[in-house]
Amino acid sequence: MNTARPRLVVVQILVMALFITLFARLWYLQIASGEAYQAQAVDNAIEDVVVQPQRGLIVDAMGRSLAASRMSWVVTVDRTELGELAAARRRAVLHRLADVVDLSYRAVLVRTKLCGEPGAQPPPRCWNGSPYASVPVAEDVSQAVAISIQEQGEDFPGVSAEQQSVRSYPHPFGVNAAHLLGYLTPITADEYEHAQAEQDSSLNAASLVGRSGLERAYDRYLRGVPGSTGVAVDSMGRAVGAGSAFAATPGQTLVTSIDARVQAIVESELRYAIHTARQTVDTVTGRPYEASSGAAVVLDPRTGRVIASASYPTYDPDVWVGGISDADLQHLYAKKAGEPLLSRPTQAQLSPGSTWKPFMASGALSNGFRRDTELNCSSSFLVGNRAFTNFESGSHGYIGFDQALQLSCNTFFYQVGYELWQRAGGEDRGARADAVLADMAKAFGFGKPTGIDLPAEAGGRIADPRWKLAYWRSTKDYYCDVAKEPGSDYLHVFAREFCLEGYRFGAADAVNFVIGQGDTVVTPLQLAVGYSALANGGIVYAPRVAKAVVGPDGNLIRRIPPERLGRLPMSRRDLRYIDTALLGTAKVGTMAWKMGEFPLDEVRIRSKTGTAEVYGKQTTSWVATYDRNYVVVMMVEQGGTGSGTSGDSIRRIWEALYGIDGMDVNTAEAAIPGAKPPRALPTFHPDGSIEAPILRIDQRETRRRVEAGP
Repeated sequence: MNTARPRLVVVQILVMALFITLFARLWYLQIASGEAYQAQAVDNAIEDVVVQPQRGLIVDAMGRSLAASRMSWVVTVDRTELGELAAARRRAVLHRLADVVDLSYRAVLVRTKLCGEPGAQPPPRCWNGSPYASVPVAEDVSQAVAISIQEQGEDFPGVSAEQQSVRSYPHPFGVNAAHLLGYLTPITADEYEHAQAEQDSSLNAASLVGRSGLERAYDRYLRGVPGSTGVAVDSMGRAVGAGSAFAATPGQTLVTSIDARVQAIVESELRYAIHTARQTVDTVTGRPYEASSGAAVVLDPRTGRVIASASYPTYDPDVWVGGISDADLQHLYAKKAGEPLLSRPTQAQLSPGSTWKPFMASGALSNGFRRDTELNCSSSFLVGNRAFTNFESGSHGYIGFDQALQLSCNTFFYQVGYELWQRAGGEDRGARADAVLADMAKAFGFGKPTGIDLPAEAGGRIADPRWKLAYWRSTKDYYCDVAKEPGSDYLHVFAREFCLEGYRFGAADAVNFVIGQGDTVVTPLQLAVGYSALANGGIVYAPRVAKAVVGPDGNLIRRIPPERLGRLPMSRRDLRYIDTALLGTAKVGTMAWKMGEFPLDEVRIRSKTGTAEVYGKQTTSWVATYDRNYVVVMMVEQGGTGSGTSGDSIRRIWEALYGIDGMDVNTAEAAIPGAKPPRALPTFHPDGSIEAPILRIDQRETRRRVEAGP
């Protein structure tokens, strides 16, 4: 008994110590640290709901909305919560949801799949955003459907319906402008992780990101900053009250130099030119022109700003809103449909044909040729044993550079190119030969991207001796292998010649280069930039679509000024000579038959036409025109001759720009003579209204036209 008693005392002491420790801990948690833990408990009961910001407007130069935002009921699925359900229960929820939002079960299932996981479709059909974000499966559902989902939460676990801001396109004057504006898709997991690493508060797991056009180029200004709304929930996750809220900051407004009225006219005329060409028989092939694609650009040559830019075929920008369908996505990439997603003004690369000649004339006059030089515009020019012919074998005798440009005489320019090639050493000098014509083309901005503030611009190609040598080195193995194969078709014959001497820049290359044929290719925008330099006296500008960024309160955030790239290395006299020569194209040259009764003495349009030959395809139609206020360029691929296909539409664009064709200058919807693209910005008022800037008008010109009558 004496031994057991001490043991009992020890046990009692241990029990007492445990109780003291327990009570001390309870006192510490409830009394000493009670307030801190209570605060944490409150935080645990508050669930933050991200509030997406309203994306900023994109407006034209007069303040008209090209891209805006509207509210839409959006149905989303929480993948994490849905994944916790049993497989049968999960399928039942998605089947029920598909019935409610009027989609197939498979369509809903595909939209919940992460890109890259088994069973996922290619983006944007799969979810390319954060795996932790709720996935939108249906947008623009009716309010009744949204309320039904909200009220029957027990039938739709993991499913939510809420109002969100989505992109909308007001289409002023019926404008499309899909390639200019671009489109949005959900942020990718990599982009989200990068944003978190950079502590970028403007992006979250459910953000939409610009993928092309202005939406991509100015995404950081347009996207805004998300807010949040705190929702108090109970232990079952049911909402029981509201917590603290932080308002989202709307995106900023992007003011562009686009004139929606001009953009609509340019789009309409490009479409007309293409559809008309498709009804015209090609006398060479005996079948109608395919007119597979086209582009048209209007620039302000004084600043390089883009006033209009149209691409054909195009697409409805609304197809991206709420997730694009399989059929629409396949159509955008389909070659049979003409690859509508491709922006022809900045990405189509084609031989420029005779629209190239003014730049070659600039190079020739700056390198030994005189303004009074006269050469024989014969029906053909012999290079070795090959005759290079004039268009339709026309012959005009001895003429100068001015008439050669107006009549688009190939044989005149063949002689120019051949003589400069000989001066440079001919084939003996190879890639080391002076390429003065190519150097002048580069000074006009050809052979590299123009620097426009739009993504994915193509750079074109200047096929000078250095390029030809580099190309031969990079492809000779392929062609030499083909050359070893038996065959007498074009590919095998070409491969044998190319394998042996494809590096040589011969006389044929030189005469082809000078008339815009051969391997030289340009984009329609590059051509417009080159003609802008002729129009403004020799300054090369990087084209700009955006003019300024304006805050949600209407205050100016940032101006986007024109960017001057350089000045042409030629004399002002030579520049004026070429400018004057191009004035004659619409009066006595290749555009004259399309410009009858047009007031050319009042609206002094300079012009150059081009018909570019392409092996295995029909000819490409080009027309480039300008005055002091505007540059207008149109291209129709596989569309026929320059003025024959594009001339009528080019004329109507000029008539619209200057209110011609019998319209009273005081009431015309189009611009009036003397009006210039506005340099001032629209005025943004506190009530959200936008006031157009005042146009600068040459009052003397306007008064003269009013007195003369329409």
